[in-house]
Amino acid sequence: MKGTLFILLFLFAGRVLAQSTPETYPVDPASEEQAGVPKGEILKFTFEESRIFPGTTREISVYIPTQYKGDKPACVYVNQDGIQWKAPTVFDNLIAKNEMPVTIGIFVTPGKVLAKSNEALDRFNRSFEYDGLGDKYGRFLLDEVFPFVERQKATDGRPLRLSHNGNDRAIGGSSSGAVCAFTAAWTLPEEFSRVFSAIGTYVGLRGADRYDILVRKHEPKPIRIFMQDGASDLNIYAGDWWKANESMERALTFAGYDVNHVWGNGGHNGQQGTSVFPEAMRWLWRDYPKPIRTGQSKNQFLVDILAEDKGWELVGENYGFTEGIAVNAKGEVFFQDIPNAKTYKIGPNGKPEVYIADSKKASGTTFSTAGDMITITGGWSEPPTKEVHLYKTPGSYTVVAAETPGNDVSISFNGNLYVTSPDGRERPSKLYLIKPNGEKSIVDEGLKLANGLCLSPDQTQLYVTESATHWVWVYQIQPDGTLSHKQKYGWLHVRDEDENAWSDGLKCDRAGRIYVTSLSGIQVMDQLGRVNAILPIPKTKGQASNLCFGGPDFDILYVTCHDKVFKRKLKVKGANNFEKPIKPDNPKL
Repeated sequence: MKGTLFILLFLFAGRVLAQSTPETYPVDPASEEQAGVPKGEILKFTFEESRIFPGTTREISVYIPTQYKGDKPACVYVNQDGIQWKAPTVFDNLIAKNEMPVTIGIFVTPGKVLAKSNEALDRFNRSFEYDGLGDKYGRFLLDEVFPFVERQKATDGRPLRLSHNGNDRAIGGSSSGAVCAFTAAWTLPEEFSRVFSAIGTYVGLRGADRYDILVRKHEPKPIRIFMQDGASDLNIYAGDWWKANESMERALTFAGYDVNHVWGNGGHNGQQGTSVFPEAMRWLWRDYPKPIRTGQSKNQFLVDILAEDKGWELVGENYGFTEGIAVNAKGEVFFQDIPNAKTYKIGPNGKPEVYIADSKKASGTTFSTAGDMITITGGWSEPPTKEVHLYKTPGSYTVVAAETPGNDVSISFNGNLYVTSPDGRERPSKLYLIKPNGEKSIVDEGLKLANGLCLSPDQTQLYVTESATHWVWVYQIQPDGTLSHKQKYGWLHVRDEDENAWSDGLKCDRAGRIYVTSLSGIQVMDQLGRVNAILPIPKTKGQASNLCFGGPDFDILYVTCHDKVFKRKLKVKGANNFEKPIKPDNPKL
């Protein structure tokens, strides 16, 4: 017992000694005022106008370099927690030596809602603003702080003009301010491209512990990151800061990001961050104005799926709401504009053309082995139509099933139809089976907003998205078409600002990967239901709602996104229900 006590006391004493050991770091000349280098001006303001963070008050300090003339927009550096790192002096020296561009610095403190009396505590907004994973803080900068700064002037009357180009913006901070900086760039990479992260809080305060996984799964973004941390950083209830930063750096390297780091032995303070800040600024701006490019991820799914230099292309826009995108045996692609009750066909010139002038506000769409188009109507038309329609020509249809309110439809090679019939978020949904002879039966009930559905390439499994949760369900299809062995299958990622993944349409490629539209973009699952990759979609009014593989080789991914339709060339080919079933590949690790 005495020996054990001695060991514990020794370890405790060693920890205290390690924490109290003075930290010393070299001082970069750029961190000290240099003779002959002009000093920039610093303006200070109180900002109380936020609509995004209502009721908050905060301080904003603006650094204006002498070299800024006001005749053209300047680059921008934003820092959380106000002025740190001796940043104004560093900027004076680096700008004077052309080691960074002419840059206006904006230093923002976290907001607080002031108490009504001295007997009450202010509401401190730092964790809410900094530690979450959504785009709220980035939007706060873009929509509120930057316009506020541009309404100000230097003391000599120069207008403050900020560049609106994301390649001209850097953002940084320490601790929660660092993860806030990364989040702004991660959620808005077209707006913030360079990140300085010191002792970053990539731990479990408000979800940032997920970042190393999300970085590995997402298609890389055009972001450059400089990281700093020390081995004596915090190790408390929310996680181990030091190991979290190591894990984050390894994830960024794995995912092909332009990332640099300086590790030390220090604790949760700004000493080493101050020492390396000039080096970080030189590195982040080193080849400016060249745009920052996306790297090559080692994620095998992304390697296997994505064609090099083939990004998203706009197919069409200005629709009411696009859904029900489907492909026929020729590789021709069709989609629905539900509010406007029109079905479109993407013509040989790549432009959508009206195919059916009155679709009865159809949503789900599929094609049979005979080449017939099959649609489902959910009762949104006037008068309400809740039917399954079969079109042999665009001008007329036959009713396959009446009184069948549905959302999506899929048909197997043998002619069996499956229909999802949701009834709101809380009431149980139904799945219908409609056989070629018209016989209709309910084959499942109970999902919370059953939405999209598709068959596995061998057509032995039915996958169904449950929009009100983060699950994709799987059923085994029996010889008579009924469903059995119902199970939660795919676990989807949910964004910080959402209550569910809101999965919608989904399709398989021939290897058996499952592409699921969601609020996070397109989440790609393997044959075991594990999300291996996430493909963000271009910014639109809403989320991706459905997808299909089109083109003569079925290797072009078409996606409906609210009022738009996009396409993207891939290295994989889609599995089609109108073709004979094929056995998918075996899953890998």
